Amino acid sequence: MFDHLTERLSLVFKKLRGHGKLTEQNIQEALREVRIVLLEADVHFRVVKDFIESVRRRAVGEEVMASLTPAQQVIKIVHQELVALMGTEDHQIKFSGNPPIPIMLVGLHGCGKTTTAAKLAALLKKNGRVPYMIPADSYRPAATEQLQILASQIEVDFYQPHQGETPLTICQKAHNHAMRRGYDTLLIDTAGRLHIDEVLMTELRQIREAISPKEILLVADAMTGQDAVNIAKSFNDQLGIDGVILTKMEGDARGGAALSIRAVTGKPIAYIGVGEKIDAIEVFHPDRMASRILGMGDVLSLVEKAQAAFDEKKAKEFERKVRKAEFTLEDFRDQLGQLRKIGSLEGLLRMIPGASKLKGMGSFDGAEKELVKIEAIINSMTARERRNHTIINGKRRLRIARGSGTTVQDVNRMLKQYVMTRKMLERMKKGRMSGLPKGILPFP
Repeated sequence: MFDHLTERLSLVFKKLRGHGKLTEQNIQEALREVRIVLLEADVHFRVVKDFIESVRRRAVGEEVMASLTPAQQVIKIVHQELVALMGTEDHQIKFSGNPPIPIMLVGLHGCGKTTTAAKLAALLKKNGRVPYMIPADSYRPAATEQLQILASQIEVDFYQPHQGETPLTICQKAHNHAMRRGYDTLLIDTAGRLHIDEVLMTELRQIREAISPKEILLVADAMTGQDAVNIAKSFNDQLGIDGVILTKMEGDARGGAALSIRAVTGKPIAYIGVGEKIDAIEVFHPDRMASRILGMGDVLSLVEKAQAAFDEKKAKEFERKVRKAEFTLEDFRDQLGQLRKIGSLEGLLRMIPGASKLKGMGSFDGAEKELVKIEAIINSMTARERRNHTIINGKRRLRIARGSGTTVQDVNRMLKQYVMTRKMLERMKKGRMSGLPKGILPFP
């Protein structure tokens, strides 16, 4: 996410730090480069103009010129202005009023509305809400079936429309049904088009008037850059939206949409989609996003991810097994699973301040594949082998390698890593058991 933008800005600020004392000319030159970087990142040109002027007005002053660390002061100002650009506060969905609270998802065809509806439902369910999913797209083939499958995967109830029902009728009947059954949140997955037309807008306005949604959230593809911004502006002008959900953020190296939408539409980004998995959705925090863009990391999000993946029951069982020297290959596999729940290794590393400057970040793709390979090897073992690794002889290793699609050398390497981990845990048990991480394996 934002790799290209972060890399280019880092080079600009590195050059700025090379000057001991800054002059107005130094700052102007740096801001010219920042301007080019932002325009190349597909940020709206008017947004870039206003942003650069705001930074210049604050940077060319006594606050920076008289500072002992002028370059750091400039970076601090850029960070503050980025936060102001994307919104100083997180967008909170309004759940006040009598349930069920309708939330309407709108957007063009192909932006990921249906998948986002399921992701949002899973997130709300995790936060204690009781969502009810409504398929109000009767045009796209298999749209209803897709939403139904996703709803069953996350164990959220789903309204089954009858043959010939219009989107408006579906929403009205589902709303009445939800009131009787005690659901507190309605997630309405509306129809899309390849482009905005009056037929679509009329249908959406009719649903809005009939259901009175608390929130109308536009789902837009972050990778389309300024197209996403223009779509957001059109939807806001013709329908009125309360916020935006940007999908496919994990593949957006530039960040033009994220930096432009609020300034152009006046509407905040509420959530971002960061992957294909059902839990790959995050609340959009402007201050944290600004820190990521400037390569400062995002420790708070890292901590939240770790807390979300933490299973207290499993952690206590893990500690008990370590104390009794019962750490098996099954436990080894489970701990790797706990680690992978938090996210990709590269993604986690990028949240650590300064880690983006480390060399060899690309090598983490190989580490991810290695974790998958280890899990495949352990899954290819019998229950007896997983509980007692000492019985795994040459013949068994060959069978395990064939069953997991790996080589005997891979199996040998995995077993060596497991034995090393056991030895390390033994030393920790004898020395400082209190230093053992809760629920996450101290992988060698």
